[in-house]
Amino acid sequence: MRGLASLFALGLMMALFHRVTAGAALEARATLALGFLLLAAFVGGDLAARARLPRITGYLLVGFAVGPWLGLVRRDEVDALRFIGDVTLGLIALAAGAELALPSLRDQLVALARLVGGAIAFPLLVVATVLLSVSPWFPLTAHQSPGDAVAVALALGALSAVSSPAVAMGMLSELGARGPFARTLLAVTVFKDIAAAILFTLLLAAGKVFASAGALNATVAGNALLGLAASLAVGALLGYGVSRSLGLLQRHAALFLVAVAVVAAEVARLAQLETTLVALAAGLYLATFSPVAGERVRHELKRGGPPVYILFFVLAGAGLRVSVLAELWPWVLLLVGLRATSLRYGLLWAGRHPSVTPVLAREGWLGLVPQAGSALGLAQVARRAFPEWGVSLETLVVAMIGVHEVVGPICFRRALRRAGEITEGIADAEGSPGGAVGAVGGRL
Repeated sequence: MRGLASLFALGLMMALFHRVTAGAALEARATLALGFLLLAAFVGGDLAARARLPRITGYLLVGFAVGPWLGLVRRDEVDALRFIGDVTLGLIALAAGAELALPSLRDQLVALARLVGGAIAFPLLVVATVLLSVSPWFPLTAHQSPGDAVAVALALGALSAVSSPAVAMGMLSELGARGPFARTLLAVTVFKDIAAAILFTLLLAAGKVFASAGALNATVAGNALLGLAASLAVGALLGYGVSRSLGLLQRHAALFLVAVAVVAAEVARLAQLETTLVALAAGLYLATFSPVAGERVRHELKRGGPPVYILFFVLAGAGLRVSVLAELWPWVLLLVGLRATSLRYGLLWAGRHPSVTPVLAREGWLGLVPQAGSALGLAQVARRAFPEWGVSLETLVVAMIGVHEVVGPICFRRALRRAGEITEGIADAEGSPGGAVGAVGGRL
């Protein structure tokens, strides 16, 4: 009750400031909104933990409640804070990449290839096939040619294969899970995200063969593919620079990493690169080619992780756009159901090979449900690629991502619990005020 009272009091204060500052400068209002979001998210995370939900879910729901639902934080204020969200996303992706040293994954290459392949191929084929079969009734293709329907189905199928390294890393950090199941899920999520982004741009370009004249701008797909390659190259260079610079720094490494994330986010914005891929590539470089620097990065980001996760997920919640559900909810739920089912059977197919453990084949799909930042970036590419009705396509995809963003952390936690890498005792400790979650043993 005390937490709910605190949230209510914060809401009343923000409602008052919302009216008083209506005519103030955007920068001042955005700063006030940021402070309010942080305080509300901190309380909301504790309430979620007491309800035996992931704290991340609490951050997202609080952001949604005070943003799109109650309007205590305005849309222009959320947009003004988007760069901060990009910086925190960069830090989270850097931490995710730094967890994955490529040489240590050599023994799991076959298993990872099967898992990544199943988690991409099945959603792509299932979603595309079903959408093609219902294309005469699907809102985006009801009045389009069959070739346009093929292009849209391929694009949505590829987008369905994308997951979220940010949510995966956030859940592993929150629960302290470091067992083989958790680390494999993180590796699959990272490599699947990179592969699915590349596949999406290739399928967009291939869709030009089927689409009618003017329906698809293949140049956008080509530019996006070049942007993905540039993102990985810039990330590798960034990782090299960080490894050399950390050797010269004895103190304030955490501040240096924040500065690196700021620079990476700004470079990505100016050059139209993917912040997630830049940071993932930098982390992978550090873990693979500079293990000492990679370990230092992991230590610093783990120590300063909680504020980063709070900022990213509360801003993500405030930026959710689910108003489209009022009109398109049957189609959104269809896509969500198709994606979940195909992920499940994709990993069951992967489990037919002896290199994939039974627990990964049975429960791993739950850890691949979340979607977040990188999927949103690809949705923007889809909007530009389809000039006539790309806005409607992006709106549908953003609504689908919003659903996965909210339910994803709950699914990820359930996967870890079923795999035995978090226990009821750990969940109870997490739910207590200020409770800390210990690390779970095991290595990938």
